[in-house]
Amino acid sequence: MKHMFASDNSSGVHPRVMEAIARANQGHAVSYGDDEWTQRAHELLRSLFGDDAASFLTFNGTGANVLGLSAVTPPYGSIVCTDCSHVATDECGAPERILGAKVSTVTGRLGKLSPDQIERVVPDIGIQHHSQPRVVSITQPTELGTLYEVDELREIAGVAHAAGMRVHMDGARLSNACAALDIEPRALTADAGVDVLSFGLTKNGAMGAEAVIAFDAEIANDLAYQRKQQMQLASKMRFLAAQFVAMLEDDLWLRNADTANRMAGRLADGAASIDRVTSVYPVQANAVFAAVPHEVIATLQKHQYFYVWEPDRPTVRWMASFDTTETVVDDFVEVIRKEVDAL
Repeated sequence: MKHMFASDNSSGVHPRVMEAIARANQGHAVSYGDDEWTQRAHELLRSLFGDDAASFLTFNGTGANVLGLSAVTPPYGSIVCTDCSHVATDECGAPERILGAKVSTVTGRLGKLSPDQIERVVPDIGIQHHSQPRVVSITQPTELGTLYEVDELREIAGVAHAAGMRVHMDGARLSNACAALDIEPRALTADAGVDVLSFGLTKNGAMGAEAVIAFDAEIANDLAYQRKQQMQLASKMRFLAAQFVAMLEDDLWLRNADTANRMAGRLADGAASIDRVTSVYPVQANAVFAAVPHEVIATLQKHQYFYVWEPDRPTVRWMASFDTTETVVDDFVEVIRKEVDAL
């Protein structure tokens, strides 16, 4: 099937992951996570995130986000996040419906939340007429493909914790952040003050492998029951866990993310060499946001399908995946050049 730059969800499954699922499909195994694959997955996740990290495998990213937030947000609470975050824009109101909590958005610079924006909601704490700010949710990388540095994360966590709030990270693409910053997952999460993480591998070569990682025993205590209640407990969990094992052993997760990041950088560099095509946001992970002439968009989409992010500019989004190749990138750059030059 034709390659797409629409989303890293459009890519297929890495062959090693598919092979791991097939190997797990031999005979019977104890259900609901009491199997050898799930135990190995937990072990590997602790090796990435620390011995105190408690992991709970889930079916999808929305489920992981809602489950993670449910552990730190009561129904009368509010979730502070940017107005472009997945929690606010792309989950069909799931956090609000399932949790009863309010999603409170702020406009972030380059998609990032800042400490001063958190400080502005602190006065609401203790006022019975207002939803209570209980958790800050940050996305790493952001929906605009930008990255939080460790110092930025620590500052956000410091402000949030001083106000009695928890910190949740949407890490559907955390692997790309680790590859881009050349840093261990623990340094970007537990060591930076994150309390609960939604960690995703689906966009990075898995078929469907997400997890909630709790870095605090108090948070972890109820997650098993909340996962079941929220319909995220897999009966045949070995097939989720086998994907984690395949991805985390031998650092396949990191190599896949690095490939996607490098291909995005190559695409951005190639597109920047074309008149009337400019990058809109810094290309720091595997996302490229570019301003292109409106007249060529429909034609370009026939060659490589992608999304129009901001129709008014117009800005398009090109996402590179673990299976994006230099040939695919270079061919697309030449198509862009040809179409723009013909205007």
